[in-house]
Amino acid sequence: MTVRSTLRVMLVVGSLMLTAACASLPETLTTTNPNVITDFNQWQAAPGQDQQVRLGGVIAKITNLSDKTRLEIVNLPINSAGKPDLNHEPEGRFVAYVKGFVDPVTFSEGRLVTVLGDSQGTEQGKVDQYQYQFPVMQATGYHLWRVEERVIINDIDPFYPCYGLNCRLWRHPMGNSSGQVIQEVK
Repeated sequence: MTVRSTLRVMLVVGSLMLTAACASLPETLTTTNPNVITDFNQWQAAPGQDQQVRLGGVIAKITNLSDKTRLEIVNLPINSAGKPDLNHEPEGRFVAYVKGFVDPVTFSEGRLVTVLGDSQGTEQGKVDQYQYQFPVMQATGYHLWRVEERVIINDIDPFYPCYGLNCRLWRHPMGNSSGQVIQEVK
């Protein structure tokens, strides 16, 4: 095997590993439509018929009707993997109708969801006492997300750097660590 062919094999294997590591859409959110709308403001400006929409956010309200379920969702921008972005402010609300019964315990208020569906125009509704015009979609697929939290603690040593066995004994009594909570959508 020559050096050139070895490099080609390494390049192919490396490319496959990088591709496998990339996040992809859950199968229930995939579509063959290259013009699927993923921007809430674009959809809200013209929520006409015959548009396919993929949006996500936080479930604000769930109502089971006789043959379908109405989900009122507070929109959050989604990334290329369809995950709602917790670091952005909500952009508005929309309604997604899901065929059949959806359990309110599973689809509880505050849960993150991404919905794929067909635009159905708008409907008038209320958010508390405020009249609101909701863009509406008929859901063809959805994915519920969960938020995982990690805590990272950074030790701060006043005698930095300390390489001895007793470094932990020489901590400052007024507090010597800081940390942060990292939230990830999975």
